[in-house]
Amino acid sequence: MGSIVIMGLIAGLGTCLGAILVTCCGHLRPRTLSLLLGFASGVMASVIIFDLLPSSLNYGSFIFTLAGFLGGIGLMFILDLALNILYPATLRGKGYLKMGFLIATGIALHDLPEGLAIAAGFAAAEKLGPILAFAIGVHNIPEGMVCAAPLRVGGLGAGRVLLVNVLISLVTPLGVFIGLILVKTSSLFISLLLSFAAGAMTYIVLHELAPESRRNSSFLAYLGMLSGLLLIIGLNIIV
Repeated sequence: MGSIVIMGLIAGLGTCLGAILVTCCGHLRPRTLSLLLGFASGVMASVIIFDLLPSSLNYGSFIFTLAGFLGGIGLMFILDLALNILYPATLRGKGYLKMGFLIATGIALHDLPEGLAIAAGFAAAEKLGPILAFAIGVHNIPEGMVCAAPLRVGGLGAGRVLLVNVLISLVTPLGVFIGLILVKTSSLFISLLLSFAAGAMTYIVLHELAPESRRNSSFLAYLGMLSGLLLIIGLNIIV
């Protein structure tokens, strides 16, 4: 079990690598931010459409998928209200901080079922687990960039940005550990988690990322969206 959890940790640390790439870039220009946020929208939308929802339906029924999806949207709505109180949009840069923390929450919710998927892969076939761990690790790199960009623009220091991403990275091995215990129980639990993550990420894309990405440059925002979509589709085909 220990070696499998370690593989989950390595996969999760892909998020930190993405955050490091962003923090090393220094100040982000408005047009660059539009491109990155558009890219984030494309990455997350692609993960929702091609990974989370199909997998949720595969593990459970439409009713369970719908219930988890609506639950994820509801949670992010409540969290959004809470963050609006903590970080009023009238304060300069705080809107980006709120967005960054929402994205971090959505990615964390997404990483838990990813860990479950790694555990299920090892249980299903010996070779499938490492392949899934590698694929998830690669997927996590752009997700770390997605999370770090608005936090940096919102004024959070590089160290704190990396700390947030380290905490997110730990969710994947946690999911692996839980998955190894639950892998022989009802698959409906995994279905709910996958659709819950999809709902949370859908709220973030439609309510935060996509509108904000178009603020400075619609062209770069749509270019980023297309790039993000194609990247995840390509990764799914390759691995």
